[in-house]
Amino acid sequence: MKFCEATVRDALHKAWSLDTAVQWTEVNRASGQCNVTAAVVCDVFGGEVLRTKLPGVWHYYNRIDGVRYDLTDSQFTAPGALFDAPASYQDEASSVDEAMNGIPKREYDALKQALLRELAADCAPSNT
Repeated sequence: MKFCEATVRDALHKAWSLDTAVQWTEVNRASGQCNVTAAVVCDVFGGEVLRTKLPGVWHYYNRIDGVRYDLTDSQFTAPGALFDAPASYQDEASSVDEAMNGIPKREYDALKQALLRELAADCAPSNT
């Protein structure tokens, strides 16, 4: 599957839910989604999982075809943000396994299914 940032961002926004991360809220849909999103995006589109240290936690994101994509960066500016955006990204090499450490597999499965469903809907021919 070919990666298109705008399409994937839109599909993720629709796919995130309480089933994909317990920190999710209607007003801050990306909250708590970085680990599972980085893992799913890596598995679906390839590339690498990277991470940057925030106060007390790791923030996970992706590099695809040499470009950094933080697909959950909206969590830092949305109402109810738990963390400030990184002042700079450390781009420390990580892995799907590290990103998923402590994350229930059901959250991964829920996000992957929802993302693939949303991507399929976005790519479906219009009836107009």
